[in-house]
Amino acid sequence: MTITDEQPIDRLWYTRCPVPTASGLANSLGWLSGNAREHGLPLAILQDAAPEIAVHHYDHRLRGLIREGGNVPAIAARAQGSPTRLIGLTWIDEAQAILVAGDSPIADAAGLAGARIGIPAWAADQARSFPRAMALHGFTNALRLAGRTLADVTVTQVDVNRDPQVRGRATGGTTWGVAELLAGEVDAIYVKGARAAEVAREHGLRVAVDLDTATTRRGRVNNGTPRPITVHADLLEHRPELVVGFLAASLRAADWAATHLDEVRTVLAGETFSGPEGVVAAYGDGFHRTLHPDLSAERIELLGVQKQFLYTHGFLAADFDLGAWVEHEPLARAKALIAGEQAA
Repeated sequence: MTITDEQPIDRLWYTRCPVPTASGLANSLGWLSGNAREHGLPLAILQDAAPEIAVHHYDHRLRGLIREGGNVPAIAARAQGSPTRLIGLTWIDEAQAILVAGDSPIADAAGLAGARIGIPAWAADQARSFPRAMALHGFTNALRLAGRTLADVTVTQVDVNRDPQVRGRATGGTTWGVAELLAGEVDAIYVKGARAAEVAREHGLRVAVDLDTATTRRGRVNNGTPRPITVHADLLEHRPELVVGFLAASLRAADWAATHLDEVRTVLAGETFSGPEGVVAAYGDGFHRTLHPDLSAERIELLGVQKQFLYTHGFLAADFDLGAWVEHEPLARAKALIAGEQAA
């Protein structure tokens, strides 16, 4: 048990990843802090906290925490016994691609056979090893297009801390292996997101496999697809109104985003450490109309695909019952609250 486990819930904590989310927009608009104030608590952003608090982005052992972000840390934390509940899922397609050097002979998924693929090394623990999980699943999905598997390539470890020039430009954690690819030490790397498109252009790299256009939604399952919203069980049990209010603010922000594309792109450029062109390249023109969280059977099934992949490849301490993790009531109450506001 950590010190934070023993503290009372004296604030609503929020953490997210640098990606498009309704909760991120709600935070930028001041609606998350407004919800917290309405219920007598301040809102605190985990990324602004001291390191001993910020670490809970990965283990979710902070009683007042709501997290919307990549599914690898969320699933790994649950597998390690963190007392969380899954209260929402979003699906935002963000550019996923296999990059090769500009003069590479690799032109498609079939061309990956025999290639040296750059896979990030294991991190300090399973949750922080999400770069490795992302790359492995990205390549698995790409190879499947040609009837191939990871057995048909050579996995070459890349260093997530290498190349100060690449690291000096904030990447949003999407372009590991660029240094090795430029140095000719690997033949292909997996990238995703807004900054990835810009990095590829800056370094003359070429897309060999565009996973967004080449495969089905199931074939695009990865760390950010689908993206879970999780809450510490104690917060949900003792302050459910805060959780419902958080989800309602997110739903309002998703409604707002549908008619405010330019403003959404401005917020997203800051969230993703990217320029406007990178946002357009990564997310296209319609993403702002699909930010609403839900708990549909399809999204839960797709999250199950990711959970099974992570378990198979050693990213989970144990398997667990996905259905038992899901808590439908908070989102149902939030949707009812929004429906009542709209009717009024």
